[in-house]
Amino acid sequence: MKSITRRRLLWSVPFATAAVAGGGFWAMLSGLKSGKFDPHEINTPLLNRPIPEFHLDVQPPGMVFNPIILRQINKPILLNFFASWCIPCLLEMENLQKLSSQIDIWGIAYKDKPENAENFLQRNGNPYRYLGNDLKGSVGIEWGISGVPESFLIMPGGMIRWHYPNPLGEAAIHQIHSLLRKS
Repeated sequence: MKSITRRRLLWSVPFATAAVAGGGFWAMLSGLKSGKFDPHEINTPLLNRPIPEFHLDVQPPGMVFNPIILRQINKPILLNFFASWCIPCLLEMENLQKLSSQIDIWGIAYKDKPENAENFLQRNGNPYRYLGNDLKGSVGIEWGISGVPESFLIMPGGMIRWHYPNPLGEAAIHQIHSLLRKS
């Protein structure tokens, strides 16, 4: 019986890696075919739970934006994470402007310099009632975001009822209106 040489062992590593990757890919495609795998689905562990604790790095003067205030508001709030460097955020600004006449929208500039976020809002309109800045991204981690833009519908008492990990379009606005009618 031949012993396994170092050369044979090194040759087998890429083949074993390819076999494991191929098996994972096959399982994912099988899940797509059977309808058990949605590549757009994002796990939202915060849904139907109270808002998490968080601390914003920067807030404009006179604005108080923290978990305590969000929990005390007696009306629904839409919390939107955005950034001046985010193209999809620019695309959703018109819809946020329209929506801001129907619901208060609070914004968090994610990993963005305050002056860049301010310039972005001056150029494109500011739909936010309150604004904060998450310079380090730690607030985004607490909320479980995977990128920007992302929005959360917060009901009175601070319960998260809806999460949308994409730019707000007509379908998302319809979902928000439907949830607001139910509340």
